[in-house]
Amino acid sequence: MRYIGLLAQQRQNNIRSLVLVILFPILVLALCYSAIYAMVFYANENPSHEMVLHAFVHIAPFVIAVIAVWFLIAYFSNTLLIKRATQARSLTRKENMRIYNITENLCMSHGMPMPKINIIEDPALNAFASGLNKNTYTVTLTRGIINTLNDQELEGVIAHELSHIRNRDVRLLIISIVFVGIFAMIAQIGFRMALFNGGGRNKDGKSNLVLLVIIAVIAIIGYFLSILMRFAISRKREYFADASAAEMTKNPRALASALRKISGNPNLAHEAPDSVSQLFIEHAAHKAAFSSLFATHPPIQKRIEILEQF
Repeated sequence: MRYIGLLAQQRQNNIRSLVLVILFPILVLALCYSAIYAMVFYANENPSHEMVLHAFVHIAPFVIAVIAVWFLIAYFSNTLLIKRATQARSLTRKENMRIYNITENLCMSHGMPMPKINIIEDPALNAFASGLNKNTYTVTLTRGIINTLNDQELEGVIAHELSHIRNRDVRLLIISIVFVGIFAMIAQIGFRMALFNGGGRNKDGKSNLVLLVIIAVIAIIGYFLSILMRFAISRKREYFADASAAEMTKNPRALASALRKISGNPNLAHEAPDSVSQLFIEHAAHKAAFSSLFATHPPIQKRIEILEQF
């Protein structure tokens, strides 16, 4: 697999990713319409499509408002939430001049602003980039990866994370995580309603269980589809970040060597929430059946093979 025309690939991936992101609110509204449809046709003796449309027109603005508020909360608090979830702290220049020198050299040679540097005191070999704008862009490294990799390998890893920032992958992935969180909340609410009110009946004597199950199923379907969208974004972006890092460092085999050490380390998984750990350079949460469908990252061996073909 050869990476020719990185700028063309970047444009194509950005267009595809934008389409996927736009699908999230559309999916929310579509599921909202489905839930209203189910409620109207189940709870009324003489239901009609006009009743469904009328209810949807009144409810849709509130749904859009909730999505907007969720975005605002994520925009202003995502950095703090990720830092707390991973137990990361700021790494000062005095503590580790080596990391700052590598990062600054890469940023200056490619006209990028210097991101913040964080460290996780953990023997796991991992790293990730986060942030939504130049004031919050951050590269986080574990203690294990800093102590284990040599300068060339560490440069490859940092270049990979800077590529996520340069290509605005981190903004895209954080936003997608936010939307998946919305569907997770909807699914939980639907399940709890079905669990605690399943034995109830409406005014016509019909059991509420069927209606609640329908709503819960709709929420689960939306959650499932949103996860598939996010995984598709993440897999494509990892390949592209590897290629961009190879272009930045002119040393693809150093990143391949780093990935080989990361995959062979028994302390791969840092104890962080799954939603956050998907930002890591290697996420090994899904190793069971259908891993190719549900994995947030492509197989690390495949990434190594591609890098070694440069």
